[in-house]
Amino acid sequence: MKQTTLPESYDAKSPAGADIRFIMDGPTGNMIHSTVPVGQINRATRHKTVSEFWYVLEGKGQIWRSDGSGESTVDLEPGVSIDIPVGTAFQYRSNGPQPLKFICISMPPWPGDDEAEYVPGAWQPTV
Repeated sequence: MKQTTLPESYDAKSPAGADIRFIMDGPTGNMIHSTVPVGQINRATRHKTVSEFWYVLEGKGQIWRSDGSGESTVDLEPGVSIDIPVGTAFQYRSNGPQPLKFICISMPPWPGDDEAEYVPGAWQPTV
């Protein structure tokens, strides 16, 4: 059994460009806290083997997702949860008056930054 607390400083940058803090990991998945600064548009990516669940804590933004058979853009605000199935292209941005913050759970555990491949997205990235 594990117990953690949210680190005070960021541990890394995601391949898309978010500031991330590692929260929890285990054999079936891992969990991070992500922060996207106000006005930042992250790079569009697609994961090769990992699916994700997100839960928005603070701020406002949008996420664009495309799975090859359709695409959609969803408003991100506190209380919203979304999924990113393996192989889905996605891009997200923070467009509110404060940073966008969310919890992200990856299944299986994130294998490393080679997991993400860059793809064309809905918006011009700022990072």
